[in-house]
Amino acid sequence: MPTELESKIKVDSHQPVRDRLRDAGASYIGKVLETNRILDRPDAHLLRTGCGLRIRQISILDGVGPRDSITFKGVKIPGKFKQREEHETSIDDANALAAILAALGYTDKIVFEKRRESWRLDPCTIELDEIPQFGLFVEVEGPSEPAVESTLARLGLSDQQSITESYVALLMAGREPLTPRTVEFRFK
Repeated sequence: MPTELESKIKVDSHQPVRDRLRDAGASYIGKVLETNRILDRPDAHLLRTGCGLRIRQISILDGVGPRDSITFKGVKIPGKFKQREEHETSIDDANALAAILAALGYTDKIVFEKRRESWRLDPCTIELDEIPQFGLFVEVEGPSEPAVESTLARLGLSDQQSITESYVALLMAGREPLTPRTVEFRFK
């Protein structure tokens, strides 16, 4: 079972982390604008059970980036960092896939944009994320807790509290799961 293991930390600025990444010899990958569509059935079964179905569309702003994708995320596994089952595959036409899923009863529950700058440092991927209305975050994803902890230390973030909620959970906090929500940048 493929799993995602990551630490997410809210920051005031990405620049100190970017500087530490450069000093550590990290590899810059690129910047993208993501449009994340979280789909569910009308009864919000996936969101209510802590699972997720996401279609992600990518616009490359600089460097290279991933392709559009569809992802299923399972329930969170208890632990120090966010960890959950994850199945993901690239897709050719996000809108066509969304139409197919709509015909099967899955509709957009949350649509949110994210600016993401990606780096690689040893076995970990580091994402510098900006979510409109929510601020700046750093995600460190790696193969094990020790690898994530080591990278956090190298970036000067080991004393910061790791957020174990997903962006979807943060966006839905205090909201009824059946109420659709869209969060976009005003100026792209």
